[in-house]
Amino acid sequence: MATTGDKESKDNKAQQTGQQRPSRAPENADRKQDRSSGADRNQGRSGSSQSGRVPIAEAMRLAAGQLAELLQCEPASVSSVKATDQGWKADVEVVEVERVPETTSVMGTYHVELDGQGNLLGYERTRRYARGQIDQRK
Repeated sequence: MATTGDKESKDNKAQQTGQQRPSRAPENADRKQDRSSGADRNQGRSGSSQSGRVPIAEAMRLAAGQLAELLQCEPASVSSVKATDQGWKADVEVVEVERVPETTSVMGTYHVELDGQGNLLGYERTRRYARGQIDQRK
């Protein structure tokens, strides 16, 4: 176990060599502060904390992140987001099978439903396609 003297000597040695010791603060500490202060900044905007609903940008991040965690696939983008009475609906594009070249990778479009706090309520795959495929206009 390191003593206080050991810690101080390591700090002094790091300062003398111009190196900085890595911080022990958790990486997400700043992000948590940003989110809480973000809610305060957004109170005057429609669709924000006054309605008890997370902001649209946060809903997009939460939809992609939670779906990626469940599917163990990389989210490529959020192609649509819509507010509902219960929270949010979003369409998330996911890389289901990575291939070379990338245009042949298999993609999936998932319809995701979130509650007002951004918790995942359900999802459904609505489309599967090659990344290089273009929708035909009618």
